[in-house]
Amino acid sequence: MIPASGQGEGFATLAAYVKDYRAGGYDVDTVTESVCAGCGGRAFAIGVDDEAGCAERLCVACDDAVLIADSVDHWSEAEPAQCECPCGGEEFAIAVGFASVGDGSTDVRWVSIGLRCLRDGMLGVYTDWKIDYSPSGHLRGMA
Repeated sequence: MIPASGQGEGFATLAAYVKDYRAGGYDVDTVTESVCAGCGGRAFAIGVDDEAGCAERLCVACDDAVLIADSVDHWSEAEPAQCECPCGGEEFAIAVGFASVGDGSTDVRWVSIGLRCLRDGMLGVYTDWKIDYSPSGHLRGMA
């Protein structure tokens, strides 16, 4: 996991943090807020696997679990670690950043998972991974 740094409130601050992080060294052109489709919740526990390149969020309000972006393709081989803020908090707001391939393409080159701790506001990018196939534009709707 990439250490958290900085603090903030609200989605706009987290989205700016994810863009500044520049996953894989590429400009992040789209940041999407994770919102539970079942209940509209915005507080999640999250497990990530840096090696497999995947993440799963669990809504703390209704227990709905969702694999982020193309994580379903890698989850069976994953050994996810539960994300925890340095303050001990385990509930987060999530922003998923997408870096495009470029040249006007909607294909995704890189995915990054930014978290804001709901206890103390600490910001961090906890994992990121490369997308090396096309088409991949559909991943933008899977935050």
